[in-house]
Amino acid sequence: MIQEALTNTLKHAGPDATADIQLRYGEGGSVTLTVTDTGRAVRSGSPGDGRGLPGMRERTALYGGTLEAGPRPHPERGWRVHLHLPEETPQ
Repeated sequence: MIQEALTNTLKHAGPDATADIQLRYGEGGSVTLTVTDTGRAVRSGSPGDGRGLPGMRERTALYGGTLEAGPRPHPERGWRVHLHLPEETPQ
């Protein structure tokens, strides 16, 4: 997920964008990931397959998690991807 979110930053946020990654592990194996960039949405010159965010949502759902992605609220610029995977179920 980190790689995919950063790839989206490179493709869409513009040349001066920066990105911040926060990764937290909770008790019981829960994981929370937030990738935030400071860019502006720009169309990339290379067409993608359009599966970035839908693919991330599908993989997140496989593990019972949630994924939120979208522009940051005004007046902030950029985009935010927030992933939460719940505690692991004991096997």
